[in-house]
Amino acid sequence: MKSSKQKDRVIANTQRSALWVLIGGMLGMMVAMGIGRFAFTPILPLMQRDLGISNSLAGGLASLNYAGYLAGALICAVCPHILRYTSVNVTALVACIATTFLMGFTQSPYWWGALRLISGVASAMLFVVIAIEVTETMVRSSHSRWSSALYGGIGLGIALSGVFTQILDRFGGWSAAWLGMGGISMILSLVGILVAGKRRGAVSIPSVSSPSTGTLTGISRLATAYFLEGVGYIVSATFLVTMITHTAGLARFAPWSWVAVGLAAAPSTVIWQQIAYRIGVRHALTLAYLLQACGILLSSIATQPFSAGLAAIIFGGTFLGIVSLAMAEGTRRSGADARRAAAILTVCFGAGQVIGPPLAGLLADQQGGFSLPLILAGSTVVFGGILVATDRNFSAGSSYKK
Repeated sequence: MKSSKQKDRVIANTQRSALWVLIGGMLGMMVAMGIGRFAFTPILPLMQRDLGISNSLAGGLASLNYAGYLAGALICAVCPHILRYTSVNVTALVACIATTFLMGFTQSPYWWGALRLISGVASAMLFVVIAIEVTETMVRSSHSRWSSALYGGIGLGIALSGVFTQILDRFGGWSAAWLGMGGISMILSLVGILVAGKRRGAVSIPSVSSPSTGTLTGISRLATAYFLEGVGYIVSATFLVTMITHTAGLARFAPWSWVAVGLAAAPSTVIWQQIAYRIGVRHALTLAYLLQACGILLSSIATQPFSAGLAAIIFGGTFLGIVSLAMAEGTRRSGADARRAAAILTVCFGAGQVIGPPLAGLLADQQGGFSLPLILAGSTVVFGGILVATDRNFSAGSSYKK
C-alpha cells in the first residue's frame, strides 16, 4: 500500500514537472520566435513611417534574418550534439534578446542586417532545442498529445508584440518599440528559466529510447512541401501589417491585424492536432495548406476590416498548425534519426523563408503594391498542399491516436 502511494506521488510530481517544462518552453518560444523573429512585422510600418525605408530594404532585412535562421538550423542538423551544452543554449538566448534590443540603437541598414542575421541564428537554435527538450519530456511523462501546445507560445508572442508595439510607439516611435520588445524578452526569459529550469531536475522519469525503425529518406516529399510553405507563408508573415497599413481606410486596423494573427495562432496547434486525430495527419495537413492559401489570396483583395481581419485569422490559424503537424510527422517517420529530421525540416523551412521576402519586396516596389507577391505566395502554398496530399509515406489512416 505504501509503495503504491509513493508511486502515485512520483507520477503526480512527474506530471506537474512536465507541465512546468511545457510552460517554460512556451515562454521560450515567445522570446525566440514570437518576438525575436516576428516583432519585425509590426515594427516595420513604424520604421517605414519614421525612416522611409523601402519594401525592398525591408525584404532584404527579413531575408537576412531568415538566412540566419537557416544557418542556425544547419548547425543543428550537422552538429546536433552542441545542443546538449548549456553554454551554447544560454548564448543563443542572450543573443536573441540583445539583437532585438540593439535594433533600436542604430539607423544603419548594415547594422540592422547584421543584427537580424545573428538573431536568426539564435532563434533557430533555440527553436530546435526547446522543441526537442519539451517534446521528449512530454513523451516520457505520457503527455505527448499536448506537445503541440508548445508552439502556441509563438502565437502568444506575436499577439504580445502586436499590442505592445502600439503602446511603445507613443513613447518614441520605431526605436522605442525595439527597445521595449527587447526588455519584454528579457522578462519573459527570466520567468521561463525560473519556471522550467529549476524543475527540470525534478522530472524523474525513465528514459525511453527512440525506436530503431524509420529513415530520413521518407521525409523528402514532406520536406519539399515544407520548403514551399516557407516560401509562401513568409510573405504574409513579413508584410501583412505593412500591406494593411497602406490599404485605404485600414491604417488604424493594421496593428490589430497582427494581434489577430497571434491570437488565432496560439490555440491553433492544439486545434489542428485534434483535427488530425479525427481525419488523419495527411488530410489535416492538406486542409491546413489549402486553407492558408485561401487566407493569403483573400489578403491580396481585402479592402474592409472584416475581410482583412478574416485573412489575418486564417493565416494565424494555419501556419503554426502546419509547423506542428509537419514536424511531428517528420520525426515520427524518422525513428532514431528524429532529432536530425527535425533539424532538416527546419533547414528546408528556413531556405524557403530566405527566398520569399526579398522577391516580394522587390515586386511590391515595382508593382506599387502586394497583390502580385501575395498571389504568387498563395499559389506556392497550394502546390505544397498538393505534394502533401499525394505523399504516400503517411501511414494508412495516419493520426496521432497511435
